[in-house]
Amino acid sequence: MLCFLRGMAFVPFLLVTWSSAAFIISYVVAVLSGHVNPFLPYISDTGTTPPESGIFGFMINFSAFLGAATMYTRYKIVEKQNQASHFSTPVFNLVSLVLGLVGCIGMGIVANFQELAVPVVHDGGALLAFVCGVVYTLLQSIISYKSCPQWNSLSTCHVRLAISAISCAAVIPMIACASLISITKLEWNPKEKDYVYHVVSAICEWTVAFGFIFYFLTFVQDFQSVTLRISTELNGAI
Repeated sequence: MLCFLRGMAFVPFLLVTWSSAAFIISYVVAVLSGHVNPFLPYISDTGTTPPESGIFGFMINFSAFLGAATMYTRYKIVEKQNQASHFSTPVFNLVSLVLGLVGCIGMGIVANFQELAVPVVHDGGALLAFVCGVVYTLLQSIISYKSCPQWNSLSTCHVRLAISAISCAAVIPMIACASLISITKLEWNPKEKDYVYHVVSAICEWTVAFGFIFYFLTFVQDFQSVTLRISTELNGAI
């Protein structure tokens, strides 16, 4: 049986595949429709104009839900592991979960408030999603090292830390360059003064976004040993 079909491994696997499809499909539709330049548009640029805006909104909303489900399941896994080994304070795990869920809320804001329609709200949601997401990966990387070698292999810890470090290094110039751009628009001319800021910011944005995707892919093995059980109780006479 495929590894992503064992236990709850399908949850992070579905998150990774669905989010990747959301970015790629929206990009392809936007480019083919002539709404964005094929060379390094912002992710949000590919979800601003119909019909890709509908695809982007629907798929990113579901990605936010899958992200919240993955983070909560990860929280419960670490909680159970910590009860057995006592490798970290429970508050550390809880803070990680809260930040992750705030990041998912930011994703929902990005999906439902288009870039050109309400830029302030959209940018605020993007800031929440990226910053909280990066901090979440850093905290989870620290937790992974604390639980090593009983619950995580050292190689997995190194991979998670590397992805976290790259995402953290990319999110800073992404925010800095985006803040220097004086106008929000979809079409850019290389001769414009803000074009370099746009390119650097877009490269960093795609780097951070796919950094999140590869990070959650490392959860697949952890989730294989987890099962979901639903208990139903009926009270009162019939």
